[in-house]
Amino acid sequence: MLTFETVNELTLKVTCTGNDVLFTKAGAFIAGESQNGKNYKFEKLLLGPQNNFAQAALGSFLRRVTGENLPLMKVTMNGDSVTYYANFGQHVVIYKLAAGETVSVESENILAFTQDCKYDVRFIGVGILSQKGLATSTLTGTGNNAYVAILSDGNPIVLSNLQNHSTISVDPDAVICWMGQSGVCDPSIRTDISWKNFIGQASGESYSFEWSGSQAVSVIVQPSERQSCQ
Repeated sequence: MLTFETVNELTLKVTCTGNDVLFTKAGAFIAGESQNGKNYKFEKLLLGPQNNFAQAALGSFLRRVTGENLPLMKVTMNGDSVTYYANFGQHVVIYKLAAGETVSVESENILAFTQDCKYDVRFIGVGILSQKGLATSTLTGTGNNAYVAILSDGNPIVLSNLQNHSTISVDPDAVICWMGQSGVCDPSIRTDISWKNFIGQASGESYSFEWSGSQAVSVIVQPSERQSCQ
């Protein structure tokens, strides 16, 4: 069994009791402790975490096509251990998914997840005006030990309309992930384009992701925007 916790906000600490498997961003391991010698090993996944080869191959293909590809590493743990993971000093946010609960997250913001999470890609059909693509990665809880560790470029903020049913609007390039109270809860896109955009006088905030008050959702946003690949 695995448990996740953060150390100084910047490091993921994974405690293993017995035998288990962990999936992380490739190269994220920074340290480990175990009794009677090292009892964990690393393996780069060429396709994906699915046990079925066809599903793993299809998942790998979809991630590459949609730009949601994440180089993954499989950590096989044979006995009690404590291991640590980080990524260039980014902040780490931990979430434990209930069975059937789904978090939609940018692939670059995934640090680690347990094998009780189903890793997939879903087309959302928005984001064409930002650095965020037309698809998002999803992690769905399939058991009682569905932990997810998410990266944030700086201390994140959490916006939620579960209580006040407010409309939530965010910059797509600052979104890390979102979770709907009743399953998948994708945003709509709002644009504010005028003639000023074509003469270089736009505000720089011409598009946004928006969830209405009727969509019960929690959204995590980082204090940094993704940069253009150009």
